[in-house]
Amino acid sequence: MSVQFADLASRVAEDGVITKEELFSLRQLGWGDGKIFREEAEAIFAINDTIHERTDEWVEFFVEAIGEFVLNGTEPRNMCSEEEARWLIGCIDRDGKIESMAELEALVRIIEKAQNVPDFLKAYVLRQIEQEVMTGVGPTRCGGELSAAHISAAECKILRRVIFASGGYGPAAVSRFDAELLFRLKDATLQDENSPLWDELFVDGVANYLKGFQLQNAQLDHARVKELEAFIADNEVRVGRFMGAMARELPQVQNHFGKIFGKKPAGVNYTEAAAAGNLVDDFEQAWLEKMVDADGEVDDLERALLSRIIEEG
Repeated sequence: MSVQFADLASRVAEDGVITKEELFSLRQLGWGDGKIFREEAEAIFAINDTIHERTDEWVEFFVEAIGEFVLNGTEPRNMCSEEEARWLIGCIDRDGKIESMAELEALVRIIEKAQNVPDFLKAYVLRQIEQEVMTGVGPTRCGGELSAAHISAAECKILRRVIFASGGYGPAAVSRFDAELLFRLKDATLQDENSPLWDELFVDGVANYLKGFQLQNAQLDHARVKELEAFIADNEVRVGRFMGAMARELPQVQNHFGKIFGKKPAGVNYTEAAAAGNLVDDFEQAWLEKMVDADGEVDDLERALLSRIIEEG
């Protein structure tokens, strides 16, 4: 972190006010060397904790800068390691909760943009949203005056973004953890006046879990991607020499290719896998019956879910 960046961050943190000129300077200094370092990210968090007014311009800068550090601060790019995820939660969760929409938006944007994030980071965000719904207090609420069990439009939008994000369980794939969260929220707010967005989110989310096309190990974790990138970098030259030798020996290679390499093994039949994923298997059916029977009745949202499953065959 440059001396100029540190001085400016300290000055802003002291008076709790950030002007447009100071924000412009922070952006210039932060990206002056092409990347955000941890010391700079921590200074930005300190500013966010102390400023009196978080303008739209500040929130956008905060989200962009923290996302840049987490996703691109180390190789491989566009990945969030367990260490980075724990650092991020530690910066935000000092008192057990997310304090501002800037912090919440940074978390959601990282999960959306990342190739993958640790499962516990996605679970952390979803637990925070669930807590806000149950208590009526949090960044998505206006001072907590809404009812304690009321799902707002802001919460529906964030839940959809996180549940269907590319990072975590799988690209746009809803996990059982996600689906059970949706059921808990439904049961807790059934008699409340929820956002019109809620009904569709519940049905879309649970139906995706039951009938979505999911491949086992669809997501590569941070360590595996790093390993593969190192392998490719280390083998590019040797692979080039090998292919050159193959070309020179083409007639002989053609004669012996089958003996050396054998036949291509049967891979995944994606058409069959997708068709199988669209069926509700015995385990999923038992899970659904358990969730529907939990409160002893079939409510309107559950009827809508069952209708969706039947309609889609």
